[in-house]
Amino acid sequence: MGMDTLVRLQRRRPAAQPLHRLQVPKGMTVPLGCDAVGVPDRLGPLVVSRLPRLGCVYADDAHWWWIVPSDSDYALPWPAPAQYAPGALVRGTARLIHRPGGTAPYTPPIPLYLALCRATGTAPDWSRTITA
Repeated sequence: MGMDTLVRLQRRRPAAQPLHRLQVPKGMTVPLGCDAVGVPDRLGPLVVSRLPRLGCVYADDAHWWWIVPSDSDYALPWPAPAQYAPGALVRGTARLIHRPGGTAPYTPPIPLYLALCRATGTAPDWSRTITA
């Protein structure tokens, strides 16, 4: 392909949806920062049913999102098809579907990680066999 063709193809690509920050409800504080973990909407109810405690949960047309403390992805590869969104910046517009009592919006990340592993049939990263 020539350069002209590549430029035309690039111009025809649909624009990606802009990023939007998930808004924490008024009266809630984020002393640990704010990231988000999302899964396809078909997995949302499965994950919720496995969590002992929920923070803020959001939904859009395709995903469910949980607010977690910043850097909850540090040394922790979230299982596919989960998406990790630093700064709680997500594509599209999500609406709040669960607000916890209290002032903290967080879902504890380790129980969320384990619930996602269970829902996706993935072994937690620390339980995998290490090979030399």
